Amino acid sequence: MSATQKALLSGGYDLPDLSAVDEIGAGEWSAAFQSLGISERMLSVLAALGFEEPTPIQAEAIPLLLEGRDVVGQAQTGTGKTVAFGIPAVELCEPTMGEAQAIVLTPTRELAAQVGTVLEYFARAAGLEATVLMGGRRLQDDFANLERGPQIVVGTPGRIIDHLERRTLNLSWVKLAVLDEADRMLDIGFEPDMRRILRRCPEVRQTALFSATIPTPIKTLIWRYMREPRELHIAPEAATAEGIAQRYYEVADRDKMRAVEELLPELEGRTLVFCNMKVTVDRLVARLQRAGLDADAIHGDRTQQRRDRVMGEFRAGELQFLVATDVAARGLDIPDVNHVVNYDLPQTAEDYVHRVGRTGRAGKSGSAVSFVGEWDFEQLERILGVVGEELERGELGLYGG
Repeated sequence: MSATQKALLSGGYDLPDLSAVDEIGAGEWSAAFQSLGISERMLSVLAALGFEEPTPIQAEAIPLLLEGRDVVGQAQTGTGKTVAFGIPAVELCEPTMGEAQAIVLTPTRELAAQVGTVLEYFARAAGLEATVLMGGRRLQDDFANLERGPQIVVGTPGRIIDHLERRTLNLSWVKLAVLDEADRMLDIGFEPDMRRILRRCPEVRQTALFSATIPTPIKTLIWRYMREPRELHIAPEAATAEGIAQRYYEVADRDKMRAVEELLPELEGRTLVFCNMKVTVDRLVARLQRAGLDADAIHGDRTQQRRDRVMGEFRAGELQFLVATDVAARGLDIPDVNHVVNYDLPQTAEDYVHRVGRTGRAGKSGSAVSFVGEWDFEQLERILGVVGEELERGELGLYGG
């Protein structure tokens, strides 16, 4: 994926004015994207954004969705899924019909906002309206946006259900329903909401589901709500990039704060810290701030306004330490992270690879530090089974190392 594509999907790219799209001629269209059956207008949009080659998920999913097929895409964050379903969503909508014709569900507000930014741009370029419905924003703003008759709706399940109950959103005309990061929606407890929303859509429709993993409840959703879907398996990028120095330290839970303080001199630049619990996030941020460091947090208890501000500061390099839970950070492709710290070890090897993959991108070097507590050795064995010798053991000075 090009740097421009990564930046677009991370929300860190200034989208060109639509007048730039109008100036694109056929000679500037990407032949690779042209072969996927994309309309001339959207080819000009992709050219204006500097897209030259589709990612594997885009190359496989776009033609299938344009043909009217259901798609199950097993793919990690950062593979270009938003464009893979966003282009077909725009192509399927009828501009003269002021009804929701495509709906995209995401697990978190941040991901909804990120996906919404891309789809709103695509929609405007095609003469359509798109809107984002998510918690943390005023309902009055939602009502005003829905009054405009958007053809594309992006949102979190809870807020979508809210509008369905208020009868301010009608899904009777939906042609395409997209479940993005379906496994994370499952983790958060959104399975009943996903089912309820899909039942409110027409039975005859297209459904696209994207998920890093396909656990049994997701298989049940696929069986119940999808019609002969084509299954796409997009291999993740190398388990961990070559430029990432990975170390783990055995640390008693009570000593983790001291361990962070010992490692501070080597954590220069943008550092993303993962904790498993919101209370741990808050305690660590308070400790870092007392030490005079630029640190802040994102997790489910923070207001949307504050989460947006913190993400903007971190992307701009104004914030050195971003401390987050997996749920809050899932789906956010944050560019140029120098270090990842697993303050709490993730539950699965896959989550470890996903976290560590936030650094060392685009050929840059990075480091990943993990703390292994008293009860973490089974998780450590599973992680070592995937990444092997790349993950080295380190010794901390606080234990005389």
